[in-house]
Parts: sequence; C-alpha cells; structure tokens
Amino acid sequence: MDLKDILSKCDHTLLAPAATWDEIKAICDDGIRYGTASVCIPASFVKQAKEYTGDRLAICTVIGFPNGYDTTAAKCFEANDAVKNGADEIDMVINIGKLKEKDYSFVLEEIKAVKAHCEGRLLKVIIETCLLTEEEKIKMCEIVSESGAEYIKTSTGFSTGGATFDDIKLFADNVAPHVRIKAAGGISSLEDAEKFISLGASRLGTSRIVKIAKQLENN
Repeated sequence: MDLKDILSKCDHTLLAPAATWDEIKAICDDGIRYGTASVCIPASFVKQAKEYTGDRLAICTVIGFPNGYDTTAAKCFEANDAVKNGADEIDMVINIGKLKEKDYSFVLEEIKAVKAHCEGRLLKVIIETCLLTEEEKIKMCEIVSESGAEYIKTSTGFSTGGATFDDIKLFADNVAPHVRIKAAGGISSLEDAEKFISLGASRLGTSRIVKIAKQLENN
C-alpha cells in the first residue's frame, strides 16, 4: 500500500497531558503537510487549532477521556463545546462499568445523546478493548451499530493495551456495514498499519506513521 494512502487514514494524535501549543501546532503542520485524515488533540486546543488550520485539516478531539466514567450530561456538554470550538470529529469513551454491569440500554442511550450533541460531526466510540471480554466486544459492535455513531474505535492508548489484529477482525465480523472501524494504540510500523487496514480499519490513531514518513524523507 502506498504511504500516502496510509497517511490519509491516520488521525495524527497528540493527547499527552503536558502537550503545549507549540507541540500541537507542530502536529497540525505535519497533518497538513502529510495529508492525514485529521489531528486528534486535547479539547482545550481545538479552537486555537481550528483557527490556525482553517479548512486545511480536520480537527478531532476526545471526550470522557480516558476513563469514560463522566456523566452523560458532562459528555454531552464536552461534545457540544468541542463542536462550537470548531471540532470536526469527536472520539468518546463509553462507560465501561455500565457495560460490565450489562446495562446495555444506558450505554446505547449515552452514545445516542452524545451523537445528538455532535451536530452532524463524526462520532467515534472508544470501547477500550483491552478491558473487555470477547462477549462484551461483540455486544459493543451491536450497540454502536444501533447508536448512529459513525465509528467504533479500539482504544484510548492510555489503558493496559492498544489495538490488536484480532480485535479489528472481530469488529469487521460484527459491526453493521455502515459502521467504520478505527484502530488506535500501539501502531508502530507501516507493516502494522497495512495489516490493520487490510483487516477492515479505515482510520488509524497514531503519531508514529508521520514520524516514519519523515525518516524516509531524510534517508
């Protein structure tokens, strides 16, 4: 697969707690230069980043991040606030405890509520696969398929593990045809990126693919 094609599927990501505007600005510059799908950044930088990039780059941010246990009202506020600040895409973390309790209606209704506050922007649902059983992952495929969200996403990158090939295959086998798949967390090589895409991922949450592109330019 062509490197440009891989980059076009990357959400170029910087979510480190100590990230500064200079660092965010740098990944925005990289996103524009290398044609990434978006940059995924903390909500506090969305307005500044959108003013800086304009229509040259999609801005993605995260809500209920990274633990997912905020109230639904808080998540809805975060999503709408991000949209008002210029976010084009929202990645939300589910309430994992509610899923573990099998309170599936809560999980579904929360995603629907957040989606309503996205005002038409893309919503990606992070289910944190490393904390779930196979049964729970399959159930989340069903719930996301019903919710109106555009994507199911593996991981925050802040828990005990990231995307795996098995999880992407499981998603592809169990989500409805209209639901797209995002692999995130630990994607460190072009070979891994290609494999995730071949298994069904149409987005990759990573910062390393742009770094690889830069290294290839300098060789």
